[in-house]
Amino acid sequence: MASQKTKFTVGLFVACGIALAIAAIIWLGMSRILEKGQYYSTYFDESVQGLGRDSPVKYRGVSIGRVVKIEVARDGKLIKVVMSIETGLALDQDIVAQLNPVGITGAVFVELDRRKPGEPDLSPALDFHSEYPVVASKPSEISKLFHSLDEIMNQLKS
Repeated sequence: MASQKTKFTVGLFVACGIALAIAAIIWLGMSRILEKGQYYSTYFDESVQGLGRDSPVKYRGVSIGRVVKIEVARDGKLIKVVMSIETGLALDQDIVAQLNPVGITGAVFVELDRRKPGEPDLSPALDFHSEYPVVASKPSEISKLFHSLDEIMNQLKS
């Protein structure tokens, strides 16, 4: 039969194990809440194929954050991309977001840059309220290329 000391030691070991498991669950659950960073959203009127959760957000080539969430916007036409900017950089009205490919792999990231003087605002119009500050967007280079090809083909047909 086990002695009182052995029972106490086993009970203490089990209690410490349970306490450590609870502390680990709480720590892992709180880690996302305690992250620093400011959330912004941008809306694209094109395919975001290749963009995924935790894809980088770069400002002129420097990684400043990550993509938190991608979903269809409330209007059912646009794609909403929520970004976490983790460097403390405040994004103002001159910042514009664009999808850029990483290479030939098909992966995509969000590139932020300043709007050039005189550049028109090509971001889609929103007819609903966004829960985060909105960063303007512009079509990706590949989207512009396909749009230009469509225009050329339409002109040739007519």
